[in-house]
Amino acid sequence: MKKILLTSGGFDNKNVANKFLELVNKPVNEIKVLFITTAAVEPDAVMILPACIEDLTKVCGIPMENLTIYDMHKLMSKEEIMQYDAIYMCGGKTEYLVERIDEVGFKDLLDFYIENGGVYVGVSAGSTCGCGRFKTGLDFLNNELQVHCEKGSDNGIIANNETIYLTNNQAILIDDNGMEIFE
Repeated sequence: MKKILLTSGGFDNKNVANKFLELVNKPVNEIKVLFITTAAVEPDAVMILPACIEDLTKVCGIPMENLTIYDMHKLMSKEEIMQYDAIYMCGGKTEYLVERIDEVGFKDLLDFYIENGGVYVGVSAGSTCGCGRFKTGLDFLNNELQVHCEKGSDNGIIANNETIYLTNNQAILIDDNGMEIFE
């Protein structure tokens, strides 16, 4: 079952955090998260990383020791990645992130992970790398995705090929039932 959350601002909205916890469906003290920082290559993105960690530890209540930081410089094995209940892909420079995904062959590994019940959360670049704008991206949806927008697209079912605009309070849920924007 597909369980993908694409966000602009992470868990700025408690409803998005609650949806994440619902998708993982495990006691918070047992949730293991692979925290991917690859896109954070510029100072402004690096400065946001503590807020992303707080999304998981303070907003969701996941113990810090249950987070593993991964920078995608070496490909994990299928066995390694399946030890995690969720992958949290941080924001930063999308083009760099897409290049790293392609260089290390992470897309195939991530597809395996998602097909086997893993939860994927994208934040900013971690979301836009999953849209139709990048040939070697994650290919979660065909639509172009704009994040950190003042005015977002309407909540509800997403039509193919329309540009999606997300505010920091909105998220896209992609599951076996389709794709929808919510807040």
